[in-house]
Amino acid sequence: MRAPRPDPGPPPGLPGGAAADLVEEVLTLGRREVRLLRPRDGDALLDEVLAEEDPGDERLPFWAELWPSGGALAAAVAGRDLSGVRVLELGCGLGLVSVAAAGAGGDVVAADQSAEAIAFTTVNADRNGVRLRTVRCAFERPTALLAEAPWDLVLAADVLYEPKNVPVLLGLLPRLVDGTGEVWVADPGRPRERAFLDGVDALGWHRDSRPAAPPVTVHRLRPPGRGPAAAG
Repeated sequence: MRAPRPDPGPPPGLPGGAAADLVEEVLTLGRREVRLLRPRDGDALLDEVLAEEDPGDERLPFWAELWPSGGALAAAVAGRDLSGVRVLELGCGLGLVSVAAAGAGGDVVAADQSAEAIAFTTVNADRNGVRLRTVRCAFERPTALLAEAPWDLVLAADVLYEPKNVPVLLGLLPRLVDGTGEVWVADPGRPRERAFLDGVDALGWHRDSRPAAPPVTVHRLRPPGRGPAAAG
């Protein structure tokens, strides 16, 4: 990853305030270069949100950072041919993983509970010349995601940061894929990772856990009856 550089200004559609003070990250994923806009100062963005009267969880700017798990999952996805594959990303944030999946040929829907994340994902997809769709919804209210299920591939990077997410995801993932689908979850070793994996094992899913860029592991999960995850 190259050092971030100042950007001339926010494109149309992005939020104002601290989120409008932007830098561009340039990442190399395999043979593809990906350019992402992100807010320069996550702390300033958080201060703005906390100054609001009773901000909801969806307002917290987890989406505004390029987390290591997102980079690792994007790199794994970029190495696959996803032509014709229907892909859903849960918690898309700035859109890195979704952009990588779309660049690999996937038919991608990027989902996040944050309106700001959806805005940045849309702009970042445009900047990289890829097409994807977005949907704003939370894991607990997945009606829009279930309407298009089953998905061929579900992607999620660093989504185990809150204890409540573990049971919600364990209940949701089997509803998003069928016996032909696959789920890839990247995690940097958060305390809830073990409980999630134990839950996956209890469901009888096949699991192939592969170390990525430290400290991230990418867990490739397949429902019962599909067989072990394929190499590659």
